[in-house]
Parts: sequence; structure tokens; C-alpha cells
Amino acid sequence: MPTTVVQRVLVLACFALPWGPALAQAPDRSADQVYFGTLHGHSDWSIDAYGLGNRQGPDDAYRFARGEEVNDATGNPAKLKQPLDFFMLSDHAEMLGTAPKLTQAGSAVYDTPVAKLVQQGKATEAFTMISGAIISGKPLEGLGDPAVGKSLWTEYVALAEKYNEPGKFTAFIGYEWTSLPGGANMHRNIIFRDSKVPDLPFSAMDSERPEDLWSAMEAWREQGITVFAMSHNGNASLGKMFAFTDSNGDFLTEEYAERRRLNEPLHEAGQVKGISMAHPQFSPNDEFANFELWNYHLPSGAPVPPLRTNYVREAWKMGLGLKPIIGVNPFVFGLKGGSDTHGTINTFEEFNNRGNHSLMDNTPEKRFYARAGQRLSVEGGSLFLNPGTLTGVWAGSNERGPIFDALNRRESYATSGTRISLRMFAGYDFDDDLLSQRNWVNAAYAGGVPMGAELPAQDKPLKIVVWAMKSPHSGNLDRIQIIKLWTDGIQDYEKIYDVALSDGRQQDPATGATPPVGNTVDVSTATYTNDIGAPELKALWTDPEYDSSQEAVYYVRVLEIPTPRWSTFDAVTLGVEPPETVPAVLQERAWSSPVWVTTSR
Repeated sequence: MPTTVVQRVLVLACFALPWGPALAQAPDRSADQVYFGTLHGHSDWSIDAYGLGNRQGPDDAYRFARGEEVNDATGNPAKLKQPLDFFMLSDHAEMLGTAPKLTQAGSAVYDTPVAKLVQQGKATEAFTMISGAIISGKPLEGLGDPAVGKSLWTEYVALAEKYNEPGKFTAFIGYEWTSLPGGANMHRNIIFRDSKVPDLPFSAMDSERPEDLWSAMEAWREQGITVFAMSHNGNASLGKMFAFTDSNGDFLTEEYAERRRLNEPLHEAGQVKGISMAHPQFSPNDEFANFELWNYHLPSGAPVPPLRTNYVREAWKMGLGLKPIIGVNPFVFGLKGGSDTHGTINTFEEFNNRGNHSLMDNTPEKRFYARAGQRLSVEGGSLFLNPGTLTGVWAGSNERGPIFDALNRRESYATSGTRISLRMFAGYDFDDDLLSQRNWVNAAYAGGVPMGAELPAQDKPLKIVVWAMKSPHSGNLDRIQIIKLWTDGIQDYEKIYDVALSDGRQQDPATGATPPVGNTVDVSTATYTNDIGAPELKALWTDPEYDSSQEAVYYVRVLEIPTPRWSTFDAVTLGVEPPETVPAVLQERAWSSPVWVTTSR
């Protein structure tokens, strides 16, 4: 469970008591480090990845994530610019590991009817049968034996254990629950804190209802298993991800809200199939809302209209309005990043994109001129995909427990794939010179709460401290913004404040407009310079319109200077002009988990 305000008050109370030095000091968090990783990726153990031509297994995924050179789907060597600190392979639980075993003599599924079809070269027929089984929830002959499932799951867990190196590289045990009710993406990634896991994963073939998944996790906790779920791709949920109704179509209740908060502390801000943070249709005054959008029906690729209940920012607003009605805000969740690659490896890097759908988009030609498995109504469908996002988390060490606990209390954030370092705290008693203090991080923890926390309203000015450092492999920083969300019970509101700007820029006091940072990108060579922007930005900001009677959500967005999009790098490789259907440049960014200012109502 996330750290509660009551627990924080007790910590601060102990700090004030006249006891010995060991008890008189608040926990030292100044030595914490930011760790980067992903909690969402697929190997050929996912049935759909195998169907896309992927023949690279979990070993390649782990080896690549920890910085080793691994061949991509084309057979060319690929290596991350910098290893990940942590990684979770989240292959689909539905028939987990079945596909590569269909042609492996002696495997538990080698002699099944569907395996014989694959061995006879009738792969299309076989995978049509498998897809139908997943959708219907009725296993094919020979594939529904729990002993087979347990054997494969045990092997899968052992692979994560093999690559987990506490202090150096953290490999989490997890999987994806792949629910598609009515074709709506309602997927969740399941993460376990340690080696204690169930005998079998709970899959969408057991139930496509999130409430049933929560029941499974609640039962696991009674067995001493520590676990939670992370939803993703709200943009492809057909309005169901943050709907006001449950799986039965009934209006949300206090019990539902409590269970959702307990079981799903994080949502994936974005991944290869689009960013789910905000949409210009619902944030028309946000000049940066139109970023890597992907509004398509996931199974078919057909375009769909954007819906409010698909997007994170809208959910945070709507949760404020739901609390007075049902008693609990159901949408108190933080952020994480993920890839969702179905090609085993993923670079997250615009300058080194290798595609994410194996043989469907493994070359620049295919990404430009084919459709990468996305049956879109426009040419070059893969152009609308991206290299994926990353999770940043502050923890005391690079180990499962500390990172899991930080994620669970929502002290995490997402980036568009860059490695921006970001910290955010909110409180009422921060000193004006806080950021110039040598131990400012400890002072911020002692005097306020970090991202992801809930902060009771007080009749004092609300202050937010933010700090950001550029990625070592990307552009300088353009600005830091604080985004405030609130409601009056009738209408929802948002306001965006530029609180730190690079290059001495100032907002126009009359219009509030901020001059753009500039653009050094040469699209003909896919290059840029860091002659503009800043390596570090920070600010202590006081909300000029704070109202202690009003609940609100505050989160941070950090923007880099413009840099080339991956499609521009591919255009240079191909010797063609960048496509007009997508931007030639982009501003990479980070989004913090919010702080919720709460009242007693």
C-alpha cells in the first residue's frame, strides 16, 4: 500500500521527540538514486509475437536489457547506449510459452493437434485456432492442462531469477493479463515483489474482468505473495479504461474505488502504440498535448475517435469529481513507462529504432512503406508508432524490494524514452532557499510529500519544488511545467504553469505566453546541437490560486529541446524526405506521478 499521510505524521512526530540520535533523525533519502527500466515487453513466448515472426526468446530480452549486444530481428547487432537498471518481461499469460514449444520435439505441447498443424506448415490455420481459443476462453486440446501451464510458468520464473543481480540489474517476475472485452484494450501487467509467486498466472482466459483479476491478486496476498497490477494503453480502450462503470455496467462504488486503488497503483503513460497522457481535443490550450497520439482500434487497426475516459489527465480530473459522489477517488494512480515491444528487444532510442513487431517492421523500408502489422487506413501505418517509454523510480538500491516499494507508493514517473532525472515535492513549509541547501532532498521529504502522495489541504500557501536534469544521451531541457487539475463539481479545469525556463526566457506578463526555446535540428542529416536549452532546471513554485477548500491534482512535465524523431533518422538512412504524416522533430519529455491535495469532504 502507498505510504499514508498518517504514517508520515508519525515519522515527523518521532523526529521531534527528545530521544537518541538513531530515533531523532528522519530517514536519509538524499542518497537515493534514480533507476530507469521498463515493466512491459514481449518475447517469442507471447503467442502474438511468435505469430509476427519473432523467434527470439526471453534470454535475449534479459541480455539486451542489461546491456549486452544481441541481434535484432534482421540479424544485425543491437545494443543499448546505456543498460537498463531494471526490467520485467511481461509475456502474455494466455498460452504463455506455448508457441516456441509447438515445434520443439519432446516439449509438453509438441504432440497436440495445433502443434501438428504448425509442423505441417499450416501456421496460419494454427494461429487462427489459437486466437479463437484466447478470445473464447476455451483452451485447445492439449493446451489446457494445468500441469503444462505450471511447467511453462516455472521455467519462465526461473529465467527472471537467472538474470536478477541485486545491486546491478533487477529482473522482476511478471506477466501480462490480456483482456479485450469487445475489442477494448483493458490489459494489465502484473508485477511480483520477490520470488514468491502463484503456481499459475491468472489470465484473461480465466476472466476478462479486472475485478476478477483483483480477486486473484487479493487471494495471492493472503498467501504471502506481494503483487500489484499496472494498466496500459488507455488510448486504445474504447473509453473503458477510466469509465464511470464497472465490468457489469453498474456505476462505480466506494468498494470498487478502494479495490482499484489497492490493486492498480500505476498506469503506463505511453508505449509503442501511443501516449495516453492527454489529447488536444480535451486540452485545447495545451500546446504540447499533441504528442505521439495513436487513436486506433487495437485488434483491427481501424481509426477511432478520442474519448475522455481513455486519457490519464482526464481520469485524474474525473476522479476528483467522483470522490464526493461515491466517497473515494477511484483514479489515484501514478505513472510508469513501458515498451510493449513484440520483437524481444527494444532500444527506446529515437536514433536507434529497430522496430517493435519483429519481421513486420524490422527495417527502415518496412517502417516507411509497410504497415507493421497495424491494419491502418493510411499508408505507412508504422510511422505512427514510437520506440516506447521508460520508467524512472527513486530508490535506495537497485534491488527488487526497494524498486517495487517505490513503484507501489507511486514515487515513479514516465519518460518518452529519454533518461531525464526528475524530482517533485509538495508541501506548505518549504524554506524559500530550499533548493540552495546542501541537503535539500531530505528537507523536502521532512517538510512535504514526494510525487505519488496525497497531501491534506492546509490554510497556507501550497508550494511545489521541482528539479530536473537532462538525459546523458539526449537534448538539453527546454522547460519545467506544473499542470494543475481541479473541478467545481460541474466543470473540470486545468491550468499549465511554466515554472522554470532555459536560456533566460521570461513569460509575457500580459499574455502568459512563453517564447519557444528554438530548434537546432537539421532534418537533412538528422542532427541537432545542444547550443540551446539547459542541462539542469529547478524551481520552488507557490500556487497563486491555491484554495484550501478545493481538492486538486498537481503533476510535472519536463520538456527537452527539439530533437529528430526516429522517422527522420530512417528518412536519412533511406535517402528520402521525412514523411509529412508525422513530425520531423519532437520534444522528448518526462511526466511525474501527481500529488493529490485532499480535503475532508
